[in-house]
Amino acid sequence: MESPLRTAIPSNCRLIETFRFDPTGGALNISLHLKRMAHSAKVFGFPFYEKTIVREIGNLSSKHPLRCRRTLGEMGDFNLKSEIFENTEKVWKIAIAEQNLSSCDPWLHHKTTQRSIYDEARSTLPKELDEFLFVNEKEEVCEGTITNVFVQLSDGNWITPPVASGCLAGIFRQIKLQSGTVRKRVVTINELLKCRQIMVGNSLRGEILAELL
Repeated sequence: MESPLRTAIPSNCRLIETFRFDPTGGALNISLHLKRMAHSAKVFGFPFYEKTIVREIGNLSSKHPLRCRRTLGEMGDFNLKSEIFENTEKVWKIAIAEQNLSSCDPWLHHKTTQRSIYDEARSTLPKELDEFLFVNEKEEVCEGTITNVFVQLSDGNWITPPVASGCLAGIFRQIKLQSGTVRKRVVTINELLKCRQIMVGNSLRGEILAELL
């Protein structure tokens, strides 16, 4: 069955993958990033020339860590940009966003340039905040503007919202789930407020301890 997204794709829509290049380790978690982009390309009906993409990524070279952003267009055209990445180890200050996500929105399951709600929220971050967390219409915790969220309950167990709540299946999130250190289930606002610890993270930055303001 053809995805309903195919009939609603703007002509300028592109798929996105953001990953970290390490001088010694190369493109980190690249196989997982390629797999996710290939899946979204199939859903959207975009050509995906994996060998070409892999070759371009293989040409990356730097003495410093890089933030790399690759995008894929509807014609299979591929763009790769990189810049020096400096990760700061600090506790992020986070707050709940005013806007809600919809758990029924299929766009939330794909990383694309159609992300105005995230970009707009991020552009309004006050200087004392590093991230906004979104909740859905059921008051379930979803994700941040650029991160997935992980909550440590009073019993010490870590949980992260399922994609059904309205979030992206992030690469860092996938690694955490596969390691068995985190399990997925619905996270309520009340659990977020009363939890022992909060962590946010993504494939570029890794895990970041967070404090809810």
